[in-house]
Amino acid sequence: MENQEQQTKSRVVKVESVESWDFYVSQATNQACPIVVHFTASWCIPSVAMNPFFEEVASAYPDVLFLNVDVDDVKVVASKMEVKAMPTFVMIKDGAQADKLVGANPDEIRKRIDGFVQAIRADVA
Repeated sequence: MENQEQQTKSRVVKVESVESWDFYVSQATNQACPIVVHFTASWCIPSVAMNPFFEEVASAYPDVLFLNVDVDDVKVVASKMEVKAMPTFVMIKDGAQADKLVGANPDEIRKRIDGFVQAIRADVA
């Protein structure tokens, strides 16, 4: 039951298809909203272990769109973004990849996301 509850207040949006990926990316791009994507796979333990961390980071940045892409569900997106290992974290600004980090390294991921968001906020200010 606890898992159900987490689903409802999740800040991370699960991408179910290429269509939803295109929709979220174009919508965020139109709103000049930065995107952070976690490419994951249900069979990849380090990747699954990063989910709660990714949720936690997402709640710290309400002005950023956080997406979760299961590479097995949405293979086309994974190959388009050249994701070859899980977990991979990709930061997107204005529809283009700004940064990419491979591996389950919470400190580095947090640092990169923070730098990414700060740089965008500085651009806007």
